[in-house]
Amino acid sequence: MSIVTTLRTSASAIDAKTPAHRDRSIDGLRALALLAVPLGHWLLGGFSLDAQGALHNASPLSSFGFFAPLSWVLQMLGIFFLVGGYASVLSYRRAVEGGGSTADWLRGRLARLGRPVLGVTAVCAALIPVLYALGVPTTTLHTGSTLVIQPLWFVGVYTVITALTPYCVRAARKLGAWAAAPLLGSVAVIDFLRYGPYADAMPSWLSLLNLVPGWMFAYQLGVCWGEKRIGRRGAWALLIGGTALFATLLLAFHYPESMVGVPGEARTNSHPPSLLVLALAAAQSGAAMLLRDRIGRLLRRPALWAPVVVINLSAMTILCWHQTALLTAAIPGSFAGAIPGLTTSPDSLGWIAARLAWLPVLAGLLVLIGRHTRGFEAPWKRATHVRRALAGVLAAGFAVFALGLA
Repeated sequence: MSIVTTLRTSASAIDAKTPAHRDRSIDGLRALALLAVPLGHWLLGGFSLDAQGALHNASPLSSFGFFAPLSWVLQMLGIFFLVGGYASVLSYRRAVEGGGSTADWLRGRLARLGRPVLGVTAVCAALIPVLYALGVPTTTLHTGSTLVIQPLWFVGVYTVITALTPYCVRAARKLGAWAAAPLLGSVAVIDFLRYGPYADAMPSWLSLLNLVPGWMFAYQLGVCWGEKRIGRRGAWALLIGGTALFATLLLAFHYPESMVGVPGEARTNSHPPSLLVLALAAAQSGAAMLLRDRIGRLLRRPALWAPVVVINLSAMTILCWHQTALLTAAIPGSFAGAIPGLTTSPDSLGWIAARLAWLPVLAGLLVLIGRHTRGFEAPWKRATHVRRALAGVLAAGFAVFALGLA
């Protein structure tokens, strides 16, 4: 049997096992947002190699401003939060209608998010002394730990917002789509204070007040969508209004063009989110709502649906381990010297071409790593209390190391 025949058979089997009521469009949007995370980090992040052979974080955005619009496409966390809110409200409704409690529902959701994070940080903590003993420079270890922990802030914020789901549901039922408006207004006020005429008088921690409302905006839209409080007219309003606000902030208020942080730049849109992030999330959300039926029809094809299922089943593995896949190639490569697209500085068009060539290798490494780490997503039924405590200690130690606190 050929590989093509095997893949077709597997795709047909996955398609046949999918319940008829499954909303394929939502899973498709989630898969798209998930794939954008590693692709964005692999394309918009790179390394430079110093004279001692240590790796430092670098970005092609520092040299190529025209790369910034690519970040508008690859920054799809708004879609991820939108779909997360939609799925959460349906799950929450089923749990409550089935006689379950809100506390039980929250414990289940938070455990699903926490296990993979604990797993990756504990494993990386155990690897640090091994790599150091093998001659990996301390600077490289700090660079790598920063990359590993970089996507995990998102899981922490998502966890907090998930815990607020019951309140989001109440707001959606009472206010409809307008429930997201105060979140937008809050971010707008904070941005005015930190970037406006009073910026010099504002404390440095003020921007942190945008962290929860900034990312909760799209989640609340998703909850409203799941509660059927946003129709096609509302979707068009989000698409047009979000696009107009995005253009205004860029052209009139000179927000940074890149949706991700650029080394050396004083301002960033994403850490924490600025109003530009919410404008993009609104436009993306409106487009997703309008394209929902079309996406659902496309995913009726087994060949398209099967990859979506696989990606969704490995969601947290992709989020937690994709930077490890990059480091698995880059750290050994640093001992060989300057490797185009991997350990050379991302400051030439040649680097871009070389990094594109590396993408299949990085994807393959992620698949191999995922085969051995996906078990962290499942309940840890065989883990004793001692092992869980040890994992917690290792994870805490890794966080201290990665954040430069020790």
